[in-house]
Amino acid sequence: MTKKILIALTSHDRLGDTGSPTGFYLPEAAHPWKVFTDAGYEVDLVSVKGGEPPMVGVDPSDPVQNAFLADDRISGRLKATPRPQDVDPAQYDAIFYAGGHGTMWDFPDDTTLARVARDIYEGGGVIAAVCHGPAALVNLTLSDGTYLVAGKEVAAFTNDEESAVGLTGVVPFALQTRLEERSAKHSGAADFAAHVVVDGRLVTGQNPASSTGVAEAVLEILRSGAAA
Repeated sequence: MTKKILIALTSHDRLGDTGSPTGFYLPEAAHPWKVFTDAGYEVDLVSVKGGEPPMVGVDPSDPVQNAFLADDRISGRLKATPRPQDVDPAQYDAIFYAGGHGTMWDFPDDTTLARVARDIYEGGGVIAAVCHGPAALVNLTLSDGTYLVAGKEVAAFTNDEESAVGLTGVVPFALQTRLEERSAKHSGAADFAAHVVVDGRLVTGQNPASSTGVAEAVLEILRSGAAA
């Protein structure tokens, strides 16, 4: 069976009422993609609304981003991502939620995307998220109704980092605080320093600098057989 990992992307393109664009943060998809594909995994994409998701954070000097965008398979999928309801969770060993501020608006309440992740996890797979990607976890419940993150160690974009980028009053909620309200055990490193947390088959990272580390941790779980 083909080894496959699903990367989930936001479809939200406006940063609150600021008039500024947002979307998925390209390096948080591209760098994990490289880690996964270098390890022999096939990577698929999904977005909340399907179609071409909005993208920010493009750095033409980053060879990994350039390779991601130039890849024939990825470029085709970026133009026409499937919706969550068009995805078969049984095909995937893991789901990776890429960040970007857009996720704060559409990841939390997308029940179909949550079902995809729940099915992957309850089938023995891995759930991973980085930076604002853990917005997908704040309302994600297991089949027994409990929050996935309850009692688990997690990392996400911190309240201090949100303040540092001047968007505390723009985002619809404070991600760190909401995770803590769901009884997650949040930990944070210094602002914008890499920080990856693994708790069983849940892997989370604090910020863009954590993207590669989160992907590597996912692979370690899959290689160890802890995901089955």
